[in-house]
Amino acid sequence: MSDYNPSRDDFAALLDESLHGRDMLEGQVVHGLVVGLEKDFVIVDVGLKTEGRVSLKEFGSDAANLKTGDTVEVYLERVENAMGEAVISREKARREEAWTRLEAIFNRGEPVMGTIVGRVKGGFTVDMDGASGFLPGSQVDIRPVRDIAPLMGKEQPFAILKMDRPRGNIVVSRRAILEEARAEQRTELVGQLAEGEIRDGVVKNITDYGAFVDLGGIDGLLHVTDMSWKRVSHPSQVLNVGDSVRVQIIKINPDTQRISLGMKQLQSDPWDGVESKYPVGGKFTGRITNITDYGAFVELESGVEGLVHVSEMSWTKKNVHPGKIVSTSQEVEVVVLEVDASKRRVSLGLKQAQNNPWDDFLSKHPIGSVIEGEVKNATEFGLFVGFENDIDGMVHLSDLDWNVAGEEAIAKYKKGDVVKTKVLDVDVEKERISLGIKQLGGDPMSGDTFRKGQTVTVTVTEVTSGGIEVKFGEEDAPVSAFIRKSDLSRDRNEQRVERFAVGDRVDAQITNVDKAARKVSVSIKALEMADEKQAIEQYGSQDSGASLGDILGAALRGTSKE
Repeated sequence: MSDYNPSRDDFAALLDESLHGRDMLEGQVVHGLVVGLEKDFVIVDVGLKTEGRVSLKEFGSDAANLKTGDTVEVYLERVENAMGEAVISREKARREEAWTRLEAIFNRGEPVMGTIVGRVKGGFTVDMDGASGFLPGSQVDIRPVRDIAPLMGKEQPFAILKMDRPRGNIVVSRRAILEEARAEQRTELVGQLAEGEIRDGVVKNITDYGAFVDLGGIDGLLHVTDMSWKRVSHPSQVLNVGDSVRVQIIKINPDTQRISLGMKQLQSDPWDGVESKYPVGGKFTGRITNITDYGAFVELESGVEGLVHVSEMSWTKKNVHPGKIVSTSQEVEVVVLEVDASKRRVSLGLKQAQNNPWDDFLSKHPIGSVIEGEVKNATEFGLFVGFENDIDGMVHLSDLDWNVAGEEAIAKYKKGDVVKTKVLDVDVEKERISLGIKQLGGDPMSGDTFRKGQTVTVTVTEVTSGGIEVKFGEEDAPVSAFIRKSDLSRDRNEQRVERFAVGDRVDAQITNVDKAARKVSVSIKALEMADEKQAIEQYGSQDSGASLGDILGAALRGTSKE
């Protein structure tokens, strides 16, 4: 018998050490010894004189090969339960092993093998040899997958996107693996291509801006502008999905690995020698292909289009939308105005292929000729008169009447009136026609039509308190004047306006002519005094003994005899 007899304190210390060791093992994976096999359970000794039971199902496919004496790893949740047994789990042990392994794989950035085993909200569940991960629906494939069935239960690689051990969350992606594989394949394929190379491909997809062509594992973009030299509104006008096409590799971007393709580059450029084919001033026939707010495009030949600006579409239709002048697919004659081969631009004129209506007007109605037209509009500065071919001429205020003020003269006319005018000037370049109405009757102030001292017969047009308004001269170009009250008679008793009425005709003498001011002054008094002077000179004077009455009587008798 041993002499060692531990005291109570020593025993307590040993017990604490033993219990502390047990506490340290809780929550960890430990090695256990299979000490027994029951119908549904495996008895495992985890040491520290403690055994636990694990459901046979937790060993999965390994359950059939288990036997007493085998060493297995189990997760020790608690050293003893109410029955004095250890609470252990093979499944949690496998999960802990898997987490440790997956963390190492995640840190190295490597893929992990897993199997899609079920569907959950927003995605799928992936089993990774004991650890469960979440596969979002967007991470299943590069493109949306309608049927997931072929991928279920199939072991395949996944990329670990996120790991949160405290929460037990693992997020994986199958798409990342596919993209990486595709990127590697794309890099390899791009390395086999060269700019300028001609390849055969198949149209995979068509968009508004072009078509994607499969060159054998790698896609290239065939932009709509590189499909044909002619204008293409939409790629579907040229290609269909599934078409086999021959294309040229225009550009390869080494950074993005994007490939630009072209079809028109395999054809001759119709713009080569365009300046000699379409010289400036030449007249050609083309077809309207497109109409915009600013003009219309005309196809001269396949691949060569020119623009007819809205300002070059019509001689007379201004501020009108091009669609009201021409229509799509219409054949038109155009004149080449400008060619810029470097910018691939041709400026065309539609109106230049037609006769200039201002040239035609001038040839038919030379300056000085008289023409009749309809008043289109009366403005504050004149009348617009319309003629054939939708062209207008203008009668300025100053050319309406020789004697009446412009504002007063224009009030005589209204829209729709037919008037005769005289062509004063035609400016073909500025597209202006100057007309005159007053010039039809001639200028009454020109030449010696009216002279100072001349006797004229005037017609009273208005009687006022200060005198009378009169007119005289030609009927189509009369001259107006005002005779003051003091000039109505030599006799002061006869200087009364009541003696006259509108329409009366009386003789008067012109006392002044101001051509610059276009003003003629007349006086009845001056005429009477002139007649008196002439009578005295002819029939005697008071100095010879004859009375004024005698002299005037003799003058009157002489006038009667004449």
